Parts: sequence; structure tokens; C-alpha cells
Amino acid sequence: MTEIEPVYGAGTLLLIAAAAVALLLFLIIRLKLHAFVALVLVSLLTAVAAGIPIADVPDALLSGFSGTLGSVALLVGFGVMVGRLLETTGGAQVLADTLIARFGEKHAPLALGVAALIFGFPIFFDAGLVVFLPIIFTVARRFGGGILRYGLPTAGAFAVMHAVVPPHPGPVAAAAAMGGNIGLTLLLGVPVAVAAWFLGVHYVARYLSARYVIDIPTAVFGQLNGGRDQDAAGDGGTGAGGAATATATQAPPRFGTVLSILLLPLVLISLNTVVSTLVTAGVVAEDAVWANALTLVGQTPIALLITVLVALAALSRGRFSMGQATGILDDALGPICSIILITGAGGMFGGVLRASGIGSALTEALSDLGMPILLQAFFIATVLRVAQGSATVALTTTAGLISTQVTAEGLSDVKITLLVFAVAAGATVLSHVNDSGFWLVSRFFGMDVKTTLKTWTVLETTLGLAIFLIAALLWLVTG
Repeated sequence: MTEIEPVYGAGTLLLIAAAAVALLLFLIIRLKLHAFVALVLVSLLTAVAAGIPIADVPDALLSGFSGTLGSVALLVGFGVMVGRLLETTGGAQVLADTLIARFGEKHAPLALGVAALIFGFPIFFDAGLVVFLPIIFTVARRFGGGILRYGLPTAGAFAVMHAVVPPHPGPVAAAAAMGGNIGLTLLLGVPVAVAAWFLGVHYVARYLSARYVIDIPTAVFGQLNGGRDQDAAGDGGTGAGGAATATATQAPPRFGTVLSILLLPLVLISLNTVVSTLVTAGVVAEDAVWANALTLVGQTPIALLITVLVALAALSRGRFSMGQATGILDDALGPICSIILITGAGGMFGGVLRASGIGSALTEALSDLGMPILLQAFFIATVLRVAQGSATVALTTTAGLISTQVTAEGLSDVKITLLVFAVAAGATVLSHVNDSGFWLVSRFFGMDVKTTLKTWTVLETTLGLAIFLIAALLWLVTG
């Protein structure tokens, strides 16, 4: 649904948004109302309170819900299928053993974070996280210390790459809106992302995971394992349980096979990125059949579908039949239904806030802040991020808002790139209940809302502050 003309001023809309967030937290934390029900209810009340015409309220609700599901459901579904196949056949254990052998048990969180930084180059946050889930859970089960010890560094790595480094849509759109150089944004973005991850994620995650220990059986793959073991005991060795029993006597897949399966979506998505860039630059014709084919298979859902099929073919031989594979995949999908619905409802809440016109109202109110442009970029992006939840919307809206000022000041390509990082920093901080990513992390890692606010929200905030600090220091150095 397109954004309506704001019925109220920015101050009133901010009060409505704040009241909606407070009500949502009260319903979930104090009254223990199911998060999905609470999100839909509060989205409905917010739409009415914000002045969205009654006849348009259903469209406002369904637009945010379906838009989020469209981008999340396929990725989560296919990603968890791949993860379950690797977990069931012992492939995740093989990869975990190899990583630990190279880095050592003490540095297991660092190993996973570094791997996620590499994999996060072309893969979006949610897709990368679901592909890495079996590895996170396998390492956590082996060495203990709770799921957050390994999950937070990994999720933080995907988050920083998604926020700062092209070809992810946020930094690309922000650089384009401000007339920046996307190639330079990429070259500077990689070291900035790595440095920000070390400062704002790696060390912070150590503290948070030691203070908040989430038992592995309460998280998603722990639930999957528990369900599988019960099936194996109760169905005489058929379906997923039978597959688990069958694989117990088979050698696990080789490290090269596991790595190839995980790299496949990375390669396919990278090909899409490269071809799209060449077409945009005019190097490759838009109607080239081979280019269109690579673009299609490199779309994230298609790439993950291909990966599921390849994983089935590569891992099934001598381990499970296609009938047993159906049981494995069914068991993988069951526990994530709640995750997908809650994530979609989170997108609904954020979509209602955007449709209410809060973005336009804030843009108008914040257009003349009288502060240095770097700080102004960070502040505007932060306010928009907190108000409506979407990091990408905060990035693109802020970039468009300050683009005229950027042009007027005649900033260099380097300065514009640093402004992109400042905007990305503001769009990263304070992830909370109107952010679909908040709910994805909460449910995958088995955390309640209060714990997610104390861990993931804090981690995203320190990550955003680290990005801004690095951008500010480079701004001073470059004169």
C-alpha cells in the first residue's frame, strides 16, 4: 500500500507510534499474549489511530504482512530445509569440526563470525542466517555456553554486511541517491564492515552471551532434534526418524561436499549481482538470453531452491530414500511456521507505521536540523529506523532527504561514501518490535521479547555506533 498523506503532525504520529510500541510490549511481556496475535491487534489499532481510512485499513495490514512474507517465507523455508539435511546427515558436524580444528575451540565464535562475513557479501541477512543455523547449533551443542555465544557473532556479521556493503540494496540505493560512487562504497565498505563487526559485535557478543545464556534445546534446531528423536522412537524407523536412524551407520558427507552445498547459493547470487551490474553498465545487452538465465537462477529464492535439490541429490545416496527425505523436510518446516507468521506480523506493524505517513512527517520535521551533515545523516536515519522499523527504508529515505544538501556542498566521492556509512549506522541501531529481523532472531534463538531487547537490540545498537564512529574518524582524517 502506498503511503497516505499524514492526518496528524509529526509529533502526534510519533506519540501514536510510541504508544503502539508500549502497548505491544505490555501485551507480550506482561499479559503473555502470543506475539502473532499481539502484533496483528496492535497493527490494527495503530492503523485506525493514525488516521488511515477505515476502508484502507485491511490493505494497510495485508500489504506489510504479505510483503514481508514474500521476502522471508521462501528464504526461511528453503534455508531450513538445507540446514536440516546437513544436520541430519552429519554435514553440519563435519563443517563445525573443520572450523574448530582451524581456529580452535576458544575461537569458535570468531570462526563463525568470520565465515558469516565472507558469506554475507552477496547474501541477505535472513537468507544467510538460516543457512548458517545448523552450523551454529552444532557448534553450540559441542562446546556449550549457550546459543548466543555463537549465534550473536554470526547474526551480527550478516547484519553489518547487509547494512554497509554493496550489492545489498540499502547502501546501493543510498549511494545512488546522493550521487556517490558505488564501487568506492564497496571498496571502503568491506574494511569498515569488518572493523565495525570486531568493535561492535565480536567483543559485545562475548559479554552478552555470558550474561544471558539461552539453552540450546529451547532454540529452533533443538526443537527439531527433539521432535526427530521422538519420531524415531515411535514410528519404527520410518519418515524423518527412520532417516536419522539410517544415517547413524553411514559416514557423514565430506567437508568438500558440505562446503560446496553452502557455497552454491553464494555463487549463484554472486553471478546474478555481477551480471546485473554489467547490464546496468551497458557491457552486456539487456536481452541477452544467458544473462537473463543467470539473473533468474541468482535470485535468492531460486538459488536456495536449487541448493535444496542439490543437497538432496548429494546427501541422500546411501543415507535416506526420497520418502524419508520428505519426512526430514516436513519436520524442518513444522517448527518454523510460528517464526514465519510472527516475522510477517512484525512486517505488518512496520508497514502500518510507514503507510500512516510517519516517514513523510518526520522527513519534513527533520529537514533543517542545523547540525553537521554527518551527524544529521546519522540522526535522521536513527529516528526513521526507530519509528518504522525497516533499515532499508531508513537508509533510502534519509539519503533522499539529505541529497540536495550533499549536492550543494559539493562533497567528494569519499565524503559521500562516508555519509552512506553514517546513514547505514543510524538505520542499524535500536532494532526492536517493529523490525521483522528482530522477530526472526528472537524465534530462531529461542528468546523471549525481553531477552531479545537486552541482547539483539543492544548488539545492533553497538554495531551501528561502531559504524558511525569509524565513519566519523575517517571523515576527520580525509579533511
